Amino acid sequence: MKALKVFYEGRVQGVGFRWTVKNLARGFDVAGLVQNLPDGRVELVAQGDSEEVDAFLEAVRTSDLAGHITMENTEPLPRQAGLRGFQILS
Repeated sequence: MKALKVFYEGRVQGVGFRWTVKNLARGFDVAGLVQNLPDGRVELVAQGDSEEVDAFLEAVRTSDLAGHITMENTEPLPRQAGLRGFQILS
């Protein structure tokens, strides 16, 4: 089991970023959330088998969103109990 928090910077708000990420998540066995932050970044939390999480994040990197991302910072997280499905917050 792998859990990560990823912060995306660039023109990542107001471009359908969260909706695209949620749609991409449907193709992977991951749980998590994505939300806009007040400082203009987007935060993504993803949890699942290591291969699924890695493949999901690679799909985000190579999607149409790639042109909007100027920086990506990833932090490991402890396993998130009770995290089910994939949600958009705020």
